[in-house]
Amino acid sequence: MLPDELYKRRHYGTPQSILLIVSNFTVFAVMGSIFASGKTVNWFFWVAMGLLAIYNFLNIRKDREEYDRARIIAYIVSLALMVAMFFLFRAKA
Repeated sequence: MLPDELYKRRHYGTPQSILLIVSNFTVFAVMGSIFASGKTVNWFFWVAMGLLAIYNFLNIRKDREEYDRARIIAYIVSLALMVAMFFLFRAKA
């Protein structure tokens, strides 16, 4: 029989910073394909990106001790990649 402590122990294998980057790209991809794929960018796209920015701020502030130098650089690179993807997709529209 397994000890009771095994069931009570929490194990979160994926860091919060990786989950934040994945959620950013997911929201960006869905909102970009629905609301920014035409000739003009819909206003709801900008509202969704603003709400995503607020979510990012609150999530980083909550888990500040987890963000070391490498994770901050990865987060900034992911934001720059999303901006580049936005302009690339807008150029093809």
